[in-house]
Amino acid sequence: MSGGAAISELMSLPAVILCGGLGTRLRSVIADCPKSLAKVAGRPFLSWLLDQLQSCGTEEAVLATGYKAERIRDMYGEQYGAIRLRYSCESAPLGTAGALLLATKQLPSAQRFLVMNGDSYCHMDLHALVRDHLRSGIQNSMVVTAVDDTRRFGSVQVDEDDLIRGFREKSATNQVNGAGLINAGVYIIARTLVESIPIGRSVSLENEIFPSCLDGRLRMWKAIGPFIDIGTPESFAQAGKVLTKDPGVKRSVGLEEGLIRDQAIEG
Repeated sequence: MSGGAAISELMSLPAVILCGGLGTRLRSVIADCPKSLAKVAGRPFLSWLLDQLQSCGTEEAVLATGYKAERIRDMYGEQYGAIRLRYSCESAPLGTAGALLLATKQLPSAQRFLVMNGDSYCHMDLHALVRDHLRSGIQNSMVVTAVDDTRRFGSVQVDEDDLIRGFREKSATNQVNGAGLINAGVYIIARTLVESIPIGRSVSLENEIFPSCLDGRLRMWKAIGPFIDIGTPESFAQAGKVLTKDPGVKRSVGLEEGLIRDQAIEG
């Protein structure tokens, strides 16, 4: 697939951002604010993700909301730059997989989705991700990145063909697990997998759905840019430094333009 074809495919590939989390561990620093709206370097964290999508030409995104959903909808409305926004809202916690299933009801004709966790950011070439995914012929892709200590995240085991063959759980001890690959919270997921998600209960992508795909239906794509999540007060405090000091991140999200847009939204 050529670069131009990958760009065209990415523009037509709808995105789903999973931003319904409670942010329980962040209550001491963000009070009752939805986690995805927590201010990082003066901007809602969700704006960084939307700018990343806009910089690559994404035309449509569903925000999968839950806790304080109305605050997210009130802030962003129906359009973010060139991105048309839709919303899904879980009335009770559905887990990451259940939230994705609900969100895709807004996109009935799409056969695959670019899915992003709403509480992490990984700097990457989304065009290359889409190009390599389509070239591979594998139904689903997970973006992974290398870290020095996988203890807080768990790790991903892959084979020589870049197929994911296993997951190691997060460590509850103080023992360092060592360097390895972790799930970076960005995926390309086929509708066929989404339609296999059970209904009527909370379902996790990470703990239930992805482990069911170790038969060759899930491949890894390795990102080499910086990764940050805002799941703990400590990582939240570091997020602004990563997002504002890395030149590649600032170029990819259009920082100055994004700041102006945020001011207009909040005004």
